[in-house]
Amino acid sequence: MTAGTTTPHAATAPPKTRKRILTGDRPTGRLHLGHYVGTLENRVKLQETYDTFLLVADHHMLTTRLDRLDEIETNIRDVVLDNLSAGIDPDKVTIYLQSLVPQTAEIHLLFSMLVTVPRAQRIPTLKETMRDFDIAQPSYGLLGYPILQAADILCVKGDLVPVGRDQESHIELTREVARRFNELYGDVLPVPQALIPSERLLPGTDGSTKMSKSLGNAIDLADDPASVKRKVMGMYTDPARVRATDPGKVEGNPVFVYHDMFNTDAAEVADLKERYRAGRVGDVEVKQKLVSARAEAARTLHEMRAAMKLDYFGT
Repeated sequence: MTAGTTTPHAATAPPKTRKRILTGDRPTGRLHLGHYVGTLENRVKLQETYDTFLLVADHHMLTTRLDRLDEIETNIRDVVLDNLSAGIDPDKVTIYLQSLVPQTAEIHLLFSMLVTVPRAQRIPTLKETMRDFDIAQPSYGLLGYPILQAADILCVKGDLVPVGRDQESHIELTREVARRFNELYGDVLPVPQALIPSERLLPGTDGSTKMSKSLGNAIDLADDPASVKRKVMGMYTDPARVRATDPGKVEGNPVFVYHDMFNTDAAEVADLKERYRAGRVGDVEVKQKLVSARAEAARTLHEMRAAMKLDYFGT
């Protein structure tokens, strides 16, 4: 080595300055307004302050559905486009397909050796999933769903995971796996925290507590204006109200819940509520006003979706 030269150093990763988040969706179909209110709206905000990884969880989809697999490619595109049109910025968020990262499956295998069957069976959502999908006995894959979820989170070394309160137990299992792994192999993995946003549930168009595609009570983000109008005009309202001149109930009325969330004209909403309670406006007018209120937001989403589809998929 000649005088004045320096020993080259191996390239090192830049220091981590922001916490890392993992979030994602199963590609079971288009996302709907319930997803937007419950997840997407918050996800768009989080991308500004966290290093965000957005997972399209096609392996997770298989835990409850093995039919219509020919739809997966279309569903994957729809999930990505729905996220982009809602405001997810691909320059700020790493979007990836679960099945294209083989390390996830490998880590899942290792983690499955650290979790006992009784521990996996104690996950509260297991019985709920079996009930919702009419499953008599869980498959090995369904039983291991939270362990695969732990692999997703820890594969990207996630610090925080935005989840509903119903999935808090999944994150606790991830924390147990991370601690056990670190006990065996050193301080390698972060012990993530659940990030539980203020939960906002959007009722289904049929009055059900929650909007769900499987119940057929959802308005998709990608629905065209005619579909939105048809679904809104068929919405459940106040079952005790027979005539437009009858006083109506606003509280818990799905049409007014939607007005509160999506109608930016607060004066119009207040006027509709006052007249509805007094029996001076019919359900048809209230629903027509909601269709109009959704039209502008839907137009923006559709324009964004079309642009993103052309940019990223070429069609």
